[in-house]
Amino acid sequence: MSSKTQATRAEYCVVACAEAWRGNGEVLASPMGLIPSVGARLAKRTFSPDLLLTDGEAMLVGLDGAAEGWLPYRRHLAMVTGGRRHVMMGASQLDRHGNQNISAIGPDFARPTRQLLGMRGAPVNTLNNPVSYWVPRHSPRVFVPKVDVVCGVGYDRAAAAGPSATRFHRIPRIVTDLGVFDFETPERVMRLVSVHPGVTVAEVRAATGFELVADDVVPTREPTAEELRLIREVIDPAGLREREVKAG
Repeated sequence: MSSKTQATRAEYCVVACAEAWRGNGEVLASPMGLIPSVGARLAKRTFSPDLLLTDGEAMLVGLDGAAEGWLPYRRHLAMVTGGRRHVMMGASQLDRHGNQNISAIGPDFARPTRQLLGMRGAPVNTLNNPVSYWVPRHSPRVFVPKVDVVCGVGYDRAAAAGPSATRFHRIPRIVTDLGVFDFETPERVMRLVSVHPGVTVAEVRAATGFELVADDVVPTREPTAEELRLIREVIDPAGLREREVKAG
């Protein structure tokens, strides 16, 4: 890749997020946050054309953002509870099993050190459809040995709850500003899959508050020239992505 088209750290993150929806077919993509939203639109324009995107309210939208159809709540709910949606959420805390916290920080839930968003839809999302996560600042404060509050359900808790909880439960991917992670291990614990340019495995381990599986780590996939064109000229011409991820 020439210097003219050299991808930034943010653009690697966009492509890594887009890859979460590869091969999903006709499912509702629900990205939460700027980088995941750019990633979802990139996926639909390239390798996942059957993805369904919404305006965040009640309309299905096309590549240009124009309304293409109505998505009433009853239909949305049917997709959510039937595994036909793939959400990419944020996380204030994540543990090695994939349990997520966006509710409160501190050991005493009645008197939290910091009050956050609350449970929101995290429990229902994680038990009823695939959920990936985007973390723009990878640190030991986010990747913790044990989350203070379980909002999104991890593999250990889903397994303990039985088949009704594991039917649609899946955490395909976690993307951070340092690398890409999944849970494709025998114990279903977090694994480092790839590191972004300029990042070492040692740096990722140091920024993670628990033991991380890191065998056969590869470089994160490089954006193609066409993907960079779409990101820069079509999807995010204002370059807002660069505000969310510091240059590597």
